[in-house]
Amino acid sequence: MSQIIHVVLTGGVGSRLWPLSRKSYPKQYLSLFKDGSLFEMTIKRNQPLCGQVIVVGNCDNHSLSREVMENNKIEYIDIVEATPRNTAAAIAFAAFAAQPDDILIVTPSDHVIVGEQAYAEAIKAGIEKANKGYIVTFGIQPTRPETGYGYIEYKDDKVLSFREKPNQDTAEDFIERGNFLWNSGMFCFRADTFLAELQTFEPKVYATAFNAWQHRRDGELDLTLSKEIPSISIDYAVMERSKKIRVVATSFQWSDLGSFESMYDYLKQTGHPVDENGNMVIGTDIYTAFVGMRDSILVHTKDAILVLQKEKSQDVKKIYNTLERHQSKLID
Repeated sequence: MSQIIHVVLTGGVGSRLWPLSRKSYPKQYLSLFKDGSLFEMTIKRNQPLCGQVIVVGNCDNHSLSREVMENNKIEYIDIVEATPRNTAAAIAFAAFAAQPDDILIVTPSDHVIVGEQAYAEAIKAGIEKANKGYIVTFGIQPTRPETGYGYIEYKDDKVLSFREKPNQDTAEDFIERGNFLWNSGMFCFRADTFLAELQTFEPKVYATAFNAWQHRRDGELDLTLSKEIPSISIDYAVMERSKKIRVVATSFQWSDLGSFESMYDYLKQTGHPVDENGNMVIGTDIYTAFVGMRDSILVHTKDAILVLQKEKSQDVKKIYNTLERHQSKLID
């Protein structure tokens, strides 16, 4: 009998949340939230809806997910990537681990979702479509012209197009037109449906991922074989090319907490203090005063301090990229 399996992708680094988020301790494991880490919230959110869990992680931080799963006494299949090969391969590994007729609910591990009933209804709608042989994506009703997200153009449950992260003018146009959703990065499909489409559109990704999968040891994938897998996202490999795509327009509140602006909004909403000019401190209890500044964020860690204007949050990745080019230990 087929199962509903929650596939959790944990490979992201969260570079826009540096210095909080590091390669060895990415944002999904940070203890900043009242209900536990984002990873823990993701697992618990999907527990009532799925009978099994597959965690796809990497060699840098899979021990962190293992700790959460063991502390909560949750049995799961642990797939450890030897090197990041993007989401098409990561999801293929989970599909290889499942039975062909199992339904996979694929979610990132670092998103915030508010509205349990609306979430459950969206997942149920996705499962119904997946059982009919469709590959389902979940679209979020946009609340602002956001330039940090991809968009889905849709009519009814049909996807008309996927759009890359737009500039401000284009994002405002999308909102005005009213038939665009934020791309949540969540998916639902039968394992065999996804693998068949992957094999059709990206046969090399399929073949090399399958070869690496066959030679795994205790859930860990071989580094040499993994390096042969093309690094391609599921969006490019399948979603933008398949004729089997459907979308569920959701009604729950959602954030990928992908920037300090979105983290600021979430923390403020859950009671984190801000001063009378909207300034926020994250990561320290040291008395901090802001003079002549509005809507600024100070981020404090043991080895780095970041000060930014909230609306410039997307630019934090430039700092991360510079540190990466210089092989700085500050991103490890």
